[in-house]
Amino acid sequence: MTHLQAGLSPETLEKARLELNENPDTLHQDIQEVRDMVITRPDIGFLRTDDAFILRFLRARKFQHFEAFRLLAQYFEYRQQNLDMFKSFKATDPGIKQALKDGFPGGLANLDHYGRKILVLFAANWDQSRYTLVDILRAILLSLEAMIEDPELQVNGFVLIIDWSNFTFKQASKLTPSMLRLAIEGLQDSFPARFGGIHFVNQPWYIHALYTVIRPFLKEKTRKRIFLHGNNLNSLHQLIHPEILPSEFGGMLPPYDMGTWARTLLDHEYDDDSECNADSYNTPAKDIEKDLSPKSMKSSLRSA
Repeated sequence: MTHLQAGLSPETLEKARLELNENPDTLHQDIQEVRDMVITRPDIGFLRTDDAFILRFLRARKFQHFEAFRLLAQYFEYRQQNLDMFKSFKATDPGIKQALKDGFPGGLANLDHYGRKILVLFAANWDQSRYTLVDILRAILLSLEAMIEDPELQVNGFVLIIDWSNFTFKQASKLTPSMLRLAIEGLQDSFPARFGGIHFVNQPWYIHALYTVIRPFLKEKTRKRIFLHGNNLNSLHQLIHPEILPSEFGGMLPPYDMGTWARTLLDHEYDDDSECNADSYNTPAKDIEKDLSPKSMKSSLRSA
C-alpha cells in the first residue's frame, strides 16, 4: 500500500482492487500516464495535477487512463466555460449559503450497506425569492468537492435521493433545458464522483414527464441507476435499508435536520443572519430560464 491509499480501510482497499482495478504497485505510473496527457490539451488550464487529485479521476473511471484524463479535462473545461458559477465558489457566498441552509444538498449520517454517502434533496424547499437553481447546483458541486476529499467516498461513491413532495409546477417550470444541461454536464460529465443510484420519490406527473424527455440525453450507465419510486417507499427500502433513513423516506430515524450539512461547511458562520443579496447571482439564472416545452427541451439538449 502506498501513502496515497493510506486513508482506505482494508475492505475498501480490496474493493478498489477488485472493482476499480487499483494496483498499489503501478499507482504512481498510472497517475503519471494521465498527467503526461495534459500537454495534449493546451486550451485548458489544468490548475491541479498533483497525485492525490489525479487519483480521484482514475478511481472514477476504473483506472482507464484515457477516460480518466478525459474526465479531468472536462472538469477544468466546465469551469472555464462557466466562469460566473465559480467566481465566488465558497460556502459563505450568499446564494450558496442559502441553498445549503435549505438542505441543498443534505447528507445522512449513516453510509449505506455499500459504504456510499447518501445525499438527499427536498425539492420543495427551494425558495425562488432568495436563490436560483444555479445556486443550488453550485451548492451541490461545492459539497461534492468537500466530500470527495474522503478517499473512502472516492472508491465507494454516493447515492442521491430526491423527494419531490409538494414541488409545484411553477417551480418545475424553472427546470429549463439550459439549466438541466448545465447540471448534467457538471455532475455526470465533469465530476470525479461515482453515483451508485439516483432515487426519485413522490414525483408528480410533470417531473416524470420531464425525466422522459431528458432520459435519451443521459449516459446509459446513468439511466440504469435512476429509479422512479413514486409513492412506493417499499421499493426504495429494497435498495436502501430503512434503518438508516429519516422518517420522510419511511425510515426508522427522526426527521432530517436540513441544516446538518450546512453547519459542517459553514461552521460558526452558519448563524450569521446577513441576508442574501437578491441580485448576487440572478444574471446567469436569467440566461437559462426559458420555456419548459418538450420541443424546446429536446432542441436545446441535442445542441449540447
